[in-house]
Amino acid sequence: MRWTTQQARDWYDARPWFCGFNYVTSTAVNSTDMWQADTFDLPVIERELTWAGQIGFNTCRVFLQYLVWEADPRGFLDRLDGFLDVADRNGLSTLVILFDDCAFAGKQPYPGPQDEAVPGVHNSGWTPSPGHERADDAAAWPRLEAYAASVVGRFAQDKRVLGWDLYNEPGNGDRGDKSLPLLNAAFAWARAAGPTQPLTTGVWAETLPNVNAAILEHSDVISFHDYNALTDTETLVARLREHGRPVLCTEWMRRTFGSHFDTHLPFFRRENIGCWFWGLVNGRTQTHFPWGSPRGATEPSVWFHDLLRSDGTPHQEAEVALIREHIGQAGRRASPGLNSGGPARTAAAATSTI
Repeated sequence: MRWTTQQARDWYDARPWFCGFNYVTSTAVNSTDMWQADTFDLPVIERELTWAGQIGFNTCRVFLQYLVWEADPRGFLDRLDGFLDVADRNGLSTLVILFDDCAFAGKQPYPGPQDEAVPGVHNSGWTPSPGHERADDAAAWPRLEAYAASVVGRFAQDKRVLGWDLYNEPGNGDRGDKSLPLLNAAFAWARAAGPTQPLTTGVWAETLPNVNAAILEHSDVISFHDYNALTDTETLVARLREHGRPVLCTEWMRRTFGSHFDTHLPFFRRENIGCWFWGLVNGRTQTHFPWGSPRGATEPSVWFHDLLRSDGTPHQEAEVALIREHIGQAGRRASPGLNSGGPARTAAAATSTI
């Protein structure tokens, strides 16, 4: 069963302010590249998560890939276990993503060597999980259910796992409500595995009212993506808090559109909203280029996303200093309930799509 609002509040109140990042290794072009046996790179993970721990972050968010599990379930789970070990040693709990509709590459996921990044293009190699064709194929669903049961079941009691972010941006890639069946199923499958960690999926687009309603109906804690200016973020947070549950921002930070560390991090800390910016380290995903950047674009003087270069040096030293300052000031919550969502969810909130 879904957690009660009180269970969600108690879980959140017992933990420090979450301040972390979305993570793809600098050497991977997509989630297949990151997790398949031939390209899984634990030394790179160790190096990059050590940088994160030295800055003071306490959590990371990672994208899994169904196709890698399908090819090698045991090996995949062992690699995930190794990742969790490295993260934990560096003081990071992990928010784990099972499914994903983002398809920047315009392809279904595929095994083996992945395409090289297209110079200048934002996230040119990214493929979804499990892929839109599999998501719509009823014959594939028993294996999708087995994947969810296998991953969540293996780590259901694992304190290294902060929570399960079951479906990244359902409806992306022009899918809209086509993603609703898998979204609903993902919550049912994960819930059946009996995890001690919360389940969530991020609200990310106001143009998807049916998807948003399903997300808010199923999530133990409320999460959202927001890459906009602070006034827009504040408005969205106020609406989401009407649902009476803790609120987390699992994607943010877009420098060229007013979403900066110095604008948003003070707000997230003050309001005790756990936050994961995009992304820790620049690499083959090339997310320092803006969405829609053309082939051959020159590196922007102000990056779109990303904090560190692949050698560990910051894009902007002042950002790292600011992050350390806010993490150092946060500590544990002085009093419970700051981000517990206020009063119990009202009837009006229950019908709100966001």
